[in-house]
Amino acid sequence: MIKIFKTIGLAGSLLLVSTLSAQASTAVSLDELLQQVKSGRVNDQAENKARLDAFRANRAEQTQNLANARAEQAREEQRSTQMENQFEVNDARIIDLERAFQDRLGGLKELFGVLQQASGDARGQFETSLTQVQFPDRTDFLTDFAKKMGQSNRLASLEEIERLWFELQREMTETGKVSTFTTNVVNSSGEEAQREVTRIGAFNVISDGKYLEFVPETGRLVELQRQPQSRYTSRIPDLTGANSGIYPIGLDPTRGQLLSLLVQSPSLGERIAQGKTVGYVIIALGIVGVLIAIWRVLILSSVSAKVNRQIKNINQPDTGNPLGRVLKIYQEGANVDIETIELKLGEAILRETPKFNAMLPLLKIISVVAPLLGLLGTVTGMIVTFQAITLYGAGDPKLMAGGISTALVTTVLGLVVAIPTVFLHTLVSSRARRLTQILQEEAAGMLAERAEARQSAA
Repeated sequence: MIKIFKTIGLAGSLLLVSTLSAQASTAVSLDELLQQVKSGRVNDQAENKARLDAFRANRAEQTQNLANARAEQAREEQRSTQMENQFEVNDARIIDLERAFQDRLGGLKELFGVLQQASGDARGQFETSLTQVQFPDRTDFLTDFAKKMGQSNRLASLEEIERLWFELQREMTETGKVSTFTTNVVNSSGEEAQREVTRIGAFNVISDGKYLEFVPETGRLVELQRQPQSRYTSRIPDLTGANSGIYPIGLDPTRGQLLSLLVQSPSLGERIAQGKTVGYVIIALGIVGVLIAIWRVLILSSVSAKVNRQIKNINQPDTGNPLGRVLKIYQEGANVDIETIELKLGEAILRETPKFNAMLPLLKIISVVAPLLGLLGTVTGMIVTFQAITLYGAGDPKLMAGGISTALVTTVLGLVVAIPTVFLHTLVSSRARRLTQILQEEAAGMLAERAEARQSAA
């Protein structure tokens, strides 16, 4: 009670101070301020007395409320005791019922465990199987079934157990069938549309003459960005348009892994592009070398044909071919001694030889420079690869393998250009030497005939 009065007094003091502050703000003189303080004190005393009287008048009511609260507490404590006793009874009954339930389950408990494991394994296999596109609702059933088998308060029905058996049997049956159905397909441009697809067992899915890839994460069929060779895709229409019979078609025995690797493997154009500037220079040199070789082969073949015709008609030299020009010089020097005509024939042959060997040094240079350029590109690529390893480390084998593969492309291009160029150089060179040999043989024969004729005359 003393604390209550102290609190009331403190509140009255604060109220008095606030009142005095308010009055002081409106007072205009000390007398008026004094009068305001006096009247405010009287008012505060009257208010405090009224509060005390109201508190004393309600004391009996507060006492009754306290008694009622204590009586309610006693009743609730008694009710709590009763509920605890009932809980113990119910808990003991639940234990007895659980024991009886486990006894009655007997061998069924092991059966339910096997069913739960089988449904979980089947769901994992079905989610990655191509048949999932055709039967997408079975995974939800298997998920609910596995949860039910894992709970002791829910039992699977005979229909649910039979459906699990049915789904397993259907998966085995469908893996040996070729089925055609309609589903959503995402094309190479990323657009999704309804298309008729043909599933070949659990190996591949084809549509519109193209192979499709199943993405388990999205449950969608996606058209491969890069299709296999035409000898595989050309047989797809025969299968999709048939109703029965046996038709040869390319299958991926790894169920899509080889086809997915096909997308990642670069094409010939992409590999050539990996060679960058050095690779393009090597290819340009190879094209130039092939064109030169073809040009020289054609020219030498034409000259060889003319020479062969001239051999059949030695007495009528034609200046349109090398042998004819050599024969012309021989006929013009009919009255000259053998030593002089021999020198003139040698000079004529030497004059014709450079024409046969034209562009051969360039072919030889290309066959030598091409592998050197390939080596240059390889060294440059390896430098770039080592710089990448310095920055990012050697923890990623794909980074190192990709860089080394790119570096070796130029070496391959250099060898691809050099090897055919060497063969072409040898071919052109042999034809040129053959023509030179013909001229030398004919010249030697004519000189020998003249020498014999002079000896006979002598």
